[in-house]
Amino acid sequence: MSGRVALVGAGPGDPGLMTVRGLALLRRAEVVVYDRLVDPRLLDEAPVDALRIFAGKATGAHVLSQERINALLVAHARRGRRVVRLKGGDPFVFGRGGEEAEALARAGVEYEVVPGVSSAVAVPAFAGVPLTHRGIASSFAVVTGHEDEDKPEESVDWERLATSIDTLVILMGVRRLPRIARALLAGGRPPGTPVALVRWGTTDAQETLVGRLDEIAELAAAAALAPPVVIVVGDVVGLRQRLAWFTRESGAGEASSAEAAEGQAREVLLRQR
Repeated sequence: MSGRVALVGAGPGDPGLMTVRGLALLRRAEVVVYDRLVDPRLLDEAPVDALRIFAGKATGAHVLSQERINALLVAHARRGRRVVRLKGGDPFVFGRGGEEAEALARAGVEYEVVPGVSSAVAVPAFAGVPLTHRGIASSFAVVTGHEDEDKPEESVDWERLATSIDTLVILMGVRRLPRIARALLAGGRPPGTPVALVRWGTTDAQETLVGRLDEIAELAAAAALAPPVVIVVGDVVGLRQRLAWFTRESGAGEASSAEAAEGQAREVLLRQR
C-alpha cells in the first residue's frame, strides 16, 4: 500500500493564515515533517499519535540535510502513511518545495501541493505596506537575498532590478543588506528611497525598522536585526505611516523582546521533536 505526501504551506507565521485545505490535511496526518518557522500551535492540530519530525534550517545549522528530508518523505509514503511536509510560507516560493516534489516524482510517490500565504505578500501587508498602489507602484518582484553558495556567480542582477521594478521584496537578505543596498544605489535607485525591514512578520514579535536606502544597512546593524526579516524597497513604504494597523514601531531596544520570543519558539519546537 502506498501513502501520499502533501507539501503544505503553513503561511508566514500567524497560524490563522493557514489555508483550509492545509489544515484539513494536517488534521489527518500520520507523519508531519515541519520547518523551523512553523508556529508550534499548528503542530497541535495534527493527531496526538502522529509522528512529528523537526527538519528546521537556519544559516549554518541544518538539523537534516535536504537529501535526508527527501528520503524521509519517500520512505514514510512507501510505508503507506499520510505525510504532511509543513513548510513556512508557500512551498514553491524559495521553500525548496520544487526539489521535494521532484524527489517524490522520481520515486513514484503520489503527492499534492497546497499553496500557502507567502511571507513576501503577507508580511508587508501586516506592516502597513501595500506592494502595489495606483499612482505609486504598478509592479513588484520577489527576490532571494540568499542564493545557493555552490553557484559560480550571483544570478540576481541587483543593478538591473534597481530601476526596472517599482517595489522589491527581498527574502533572506538581511545579512547581505549592505551589499544589496550598494548594488541598488549603483544601479540608479535614488538614495532617499524608503526601505522597511520587517522581522517576525505577522507574529506577536513583529517589529519594523524604516529608513532610507542609503542608510538602511547601518540602521539594521545598529538595531542588531537578525533573520527572519522581509525587506521591502520602494515608495510604497512611505504609506506605512498612514496604513500601519498591526505592527508597532521598533528600534534597537525592542530587538531583545523578539529574541526572547524566538528563543521560546525554539524551546517549544525542541520539546516536540
